[in-house]
Amino acid sequence: MTTLSLASSITAHRHFLLAFSGGLDSTVLLHLLMLWREQQPDIRVRAIHIHHGLSSNADAWVAHCQQICARWQVPLEVEYVTLRDEGLGIEAHARHARYQAFSEALRPAEVLVTAQHLDDQSETLLLALKRGSGPAGLSAMAEDSPFVATRLLRPLLNTPREKLLAHAQRYGLEWIEDESNQDDRYDRNFLRLRVLPLLQQRWPHFSRAAARSASLCAEQEQLLDELLAEELAGLISPQGSLAIAPLMEKSAVRRAALLRRWLAQQEVTMPSRERLERLWQEVALAREDAAPCLHLGTGDVRRYQQQLWWVKAQPGLRATLLPWLNITSPLTLPDGLGVLRLSAGGELRPPREHETVSIRFNAPGMLHIVGRNGGRKLKKIWQELGIAPWQRDTTPLLFYGETLIAAAGVFITREGQAVDTVGVTLNWERDGQRG
Repeated sequence: MTTLSLASSITAHRHFLLAFSGGLDSTVLLHLLMLWREQQPDIRVRAIHIHHGLSSNADAWVAHCQQICARWQVPLEVEYVTLRDEGLGIEAHARHARYQAFSEALRPAEVLVTAQHLDDQSETLLLALKRGSGPAGLSAMAEDSPFVATRLLRPLLNTPREKLLAHAQRYGLEWIEDESNQDDRYDRNFLRLRVLPLLQQRWPHFSRAAARSASLCAEQEQLLDELLAEELAGLISPQGSLAIAPLMEKSAVRRAALLRRWLAQQEVTMPSRERLERLWQEVALAREDAAPCLHLGTGDVRRYQQQLWWVKAQPGLRATLLPWLNITSPLTLPDGLGVLRLSAGGELRPPREHETVSIRFNAPGMLHIVGRNGGRKLKKIWQELGIAPWQRDTTPLLFYGETLIAAAGVFITREGQAVDTVGVTLNWERDGQRG
């Protein structure tokens, strides 16, 4: 069929979403998938193209990808993304935006396929060395790895770019050239344009040797994962927090390995050794009356009740008031906090005819809740009920008029109890768990 073949890991799947830039690598991969589809008609392939808006040619690239996919009868989805400056550099921002778009576009039973090749693996390994990465970082890219609820496959990872070029020329394929690939101000381009050619000239098999080293590092990391899995599971609560006290008894090396694997489970960008040490010293070992916090990735590591928690960064909503005009319909909360519903049957009294319904995130004054004698301020109630500080101003509070009725999933006030009437239930539907 062709001088190129796809990695065996891909043959276990039948539905694919291809990350299609229109460049040489992804064009060759799409062509190989088309050749496979001719032999296996049950193969289903879709493509997704990300428009970053970074190049004046971006619109032309979209048109090119649309033309290629129409010719090969491949459905194409074009996603327009806006890059935000979060201090990570343009390459990291663009990559994060791409993979976020991929995760949202994937359909059930689909796997994501990307076109990284052997030379890309060498670049990734060298970048990891530049950062001072350990075995996890030096593992570089895997041919088959988890991605959201599915898999990410790189079926060309063991194929050098020169073979992709030969395949494209043999079949007369057309592809685009991103002018930014010639800009060696970007680290990856610097390696590709100025460093790797010298290494390949001196040692022609450098890329394969680098890939072998990456594979060996990956094997060591997998072995550590297996050896530490049971121990780590015993340290993690059902809510995903990590117990601090047992970690104090571990050696520094073992503790760091456990912390890294806990962070990996939270899908946090892996911190440097220095930042990991700061996590332990400044958060885990902070004085008892402190509320320590260390920002990592898109969230924060915090300590509460002698546990470490990774908390996604969210703005406080203490001043927010959301009118709930039609309580027979669900109310969508801001900032991805989920959806509220009032359903028949429960311990809450329904609103009276003259009472307006709203959701707030703060309540003043003394409150009387079911199951507690006397009045308390909201802060004291949160403390007594073990609600973590970062959850307190994002937990929805149900009000009828100016009267607090309930905190979703936490407590009911005496004024909110259903007495001699059919009650209702406040349901809070969220993606994942708070905190």
